[in-house]
Amino acid sequence: MHHSIYLWIGFNAFILALLALDLIVFNRRPHEIGIKESLVWSAVWIALALCFNALVYRWYGREAGLQFLAGYLIEKSLSIDNLFVFLLLFTYFKVPAKYQHKVLYWGILGALIMRGSMIGLGAVLIRKFHWILLIFGAFLVVTGLRMAFQKEEREIHPERNFVVRFFKRLFPVTPGFHEEKFFVCIDRKYYATLLFIVVIVVETTDLLFAVDSIPAIFAVTQDAFIIYTSNVFAILGLRSLYFALAGMMDMFYYLRHGLSIVLTFVGLKMLFADILPISISLALEIVGCVLLVAVVASIIRARLGIKE
Repeated sequence: MHHSIYLWIGFNAFILALLALDLIVFNRRPHEIGIKESLVWSAVWIALALCFNALVYRWYGREAGLQFLAGYLIEKSLSIDNLFVFLLLFTYFKVPAKYQHKVLYWGILGALIMRGSMIGLGAVLIRKFHWILLIFGAFLVVTGLRMAFQKEEREIHPERNFVVRFFKRLFPVTPGFHEEKFFVCIDRKYYATLLFIVVIVVETTDLLFAVDSIPAIFAVTQDAFIIYTSNVFAILGLRSLYFALAGMMDMFYYLRHGLSIVLTFVGLKMLFADILPISISLALEIVGCVLLVAVVASIIRARLGIKE
């Protein structure tokens, strides 16, 4: 499907305007995001995604509309699972609650750039070497099976982060926070603050997440614009979703199991696309049902007070 360059420019300008409005108007001053505020913003981002989905459906037809919805649903679900890691990172670094929004804001802005580059590269490679889809499919199957048998406990080791270690060799870093600042001048010498190090860790962590999520959406469609826009809308609401769900992680206990099934399914869909093609509507129904069962089972588990 061909998309005008003006459509790409217009979409990115719209997203940048929303991000600027968020930072300059609504979150100009650092403050702790409450559950009510985060739920309102989560609803706003989801509503924007669904409105855009309706426009895709109207302009490009039912198939493209379902592809966007499937991509958005997969990416959104994977993003929820990633919130566990962000929670661990903020706990590890003891990031004050009122500064967490700024970290996620700049982390997600960087994620948009990285994911856009990865999607563009993936689309070009697939056009030239269609067999790469088989590699993506096999990778997703392995990832899904690994996720299914992986221990639930997660450990993070920011001190092993190559980018952080490399940055510290080039630039001095202060041991603590200096309000919401990323850089400070002490005795006429500039230092990066610990808050900036947290941003670097969030960025590199998201890059690892993208390695799993982007191939999964290529199983749904090879349209770069659909993949990019569904990715953007999914991760834009990630900040608000974090503050809404940070205290309710038990409600998603079985989400990883559901995601392991979804990743394995879309991987197999890629591998056997020529032998056993599956329509986008059927794929969307399967993905939706698996995730719904995982969330409902998690809620029941939490209500019953079941512990390990």
